Amino acid sequence: MNSSDSIDCPKTHRVSIPTPLQIFSSVPCFPAMVGPFSAGGDRRVVRVAIVGDGGTGKSTLVAAMASESFPESVPPVLPPTRLPHNLYPDSVPLTLIDTPSSFEKQGARSEELKRADTVVLTYACDEPLSFERLSTYWLPELRKLEVKAPVIVVGCKLDLRNENQLVSLESLTTNIMQQFTEIVTCVECSAVTLFQVPEVFYFALKAVLHPVDPLFDYKRHGLTDPCVRALRRIFILCDQDMDGALNDEELNEFQVKCFNAALQPSEIVKVKSIVQQKVPAGVNSVGLTFPGFIYVNNMFLQKGRTETLWAVLRKFGYDNDLKLRDDFLPVPSMHASDQSVELTCEAVEFLNDIFQLLDTDKDLTLRPAEVDNLFDTAPESPWNNAPYKDAAEKTDMGYISLNGFLSQWALMTLLDPKLSLANLIYIGYKGNPAAALHITRKRSLNRKKQTTKRNVFQCYVFGSKQAGKSALLYSLLGRPFSNNYVPTTVEQYAANVIELKGVTRKILILREIPEDRLPELLSNQDFLAACDVAVFVYDRWGAR
Repeated sequence: MNSSDSIDCPKTHRVSIPTPLQIFSSVPCFPAMVGPFSAGGDRRVVRVAIVGDGGTGKSTLVAAMASESFPESVPPVLPPTRLPHNLYPDSVPLTLIDTPSSFEKQGARSEELKRADTVVLTYACDEPLSFERLSTYWLPELRKLEVKAPVIVVGCKLDLRNENQLVSLESLTTNIMQQFTEIVTCVECSAVTLFQVPEVFYFALKAVLHPVDPLFDYKRHGLTDPCVRALRRIFILCDQDMDGALNDEELNEFQVKCFNAALQPSEIVKVKSIVQQKVPAGVNSVGLTFPGFIYVNNMFLQKGRTETLWAVLRKFGYDNDLKLRDDFLPVPSMHASDQSVELTCEAVEFLNDIFQLLDTDKDLTLRPAEVDNLFDTAPESPWNNAPYKDAAEKTDMGYISLNGFLSQWALMTLLDPKLSLANLIYIGYKGNPAAALHITRKRSLNRKKQTTKRNVFQCYVFGSKQAGKSALLYSLLGRPFSNNYVPTTVEQYAANVIELKGVTRKILILREIPEDRLPELLSNQDFLAACDVAVFVYDRWGAR
């Protein structure tokens, strides 16, 4: 058989692994809060590269998995072996790539590692030197190759280990896992007895479909900030009566939504009892509070049940980057470059209500902390960076007005409709997402009919350096003139509400064009089509 040939393993049964064991699993598990899991994304196959020193059992491990028996002899390197999709609960097939260990085949091995979705790194349980080589050669080599795939460390030949040299897997691997955080799981197996051979590749599959890195902060040894933010949004959505706690009915609805299985009353009592023991503030007279909700989900992660936490996150629309998936964001498509995207009246009304809700002191402004709190349920505050930072009207104290608030949303919708819709949903918009945005009529048609229903207008600001372009933007935001000249190297924006005849309110967006980019942009027809009006700024005194 040629090395380019592949083996298809004709298994039809499923490997049942109801509670995958991972080291350091000391937190009690809630048996009821499990269920069927969906694979991450739409993966059709997961590619697993098996690497390690020669003689550690790589090829034998692959052959044992494919044949469900211990092979008496195997070639030095097996061809790619494909495991069937129905082998594990996620129903995603795996392709196992056996790799050569020799220095002469280093190039071929490196290419396979770069293509791998996950890496199984082997050592021999009866050869301590092969374990030492993981940290002195193999793991540094993976980093040198910039392999980003998760790593499963596998001790093979468990049946050959000297019984007089027994050592726990935890004590053996603690240091290496702390040093190399790309290691997500360590497991030992025996191809002779088939002990934990299926588990090896289950962990490899799980590392790809249900990754740890987006969820766990290794430095803080807790949930990542984006994960906590996502869970906060989920908690708020499940807290239907908005009393700050999930009562038994709400907790049960959460369980059914995520796992298609109801909790028995005794199981709910058990969950709350365990949470209260570990996190006293996690339960109150009403039910499970947010700290308790975080504890429950963190517990599954500590237990090694990443698939359980991912089942929750994916049920509420999150992808592997902990952002809403595209299928949750029905952004309307523009058919012409002279169209634009705006918020609908329904979405604007929602934002008005949100502003009034956050403005607890009723001073018609929001403090920076209040704006940050608004985006506590989003992956991050979208207004902390360019082009949105400093693009709206604020007071001398840095507070944002209602006009500035709505203008900021209008700017984000114009520039990045998908981001705008996602953040609307993050902060609690419960209407039909498809009804939050709409496409405007073509500008060319508006000009022809001399009428428009649009609410947002974009003005390009051109001019030479030091002509006063930035000063014009600042004036729209009510900021004082400054003699300190700072050259504009990237496009800047300013957005504010303009009253027409004291009745009609529109939002004007000024877009400052750096002089250096002018030739490039003026030759771009799509760029020009998105312009409603252009302003050319010149230095009156310099022109004399």
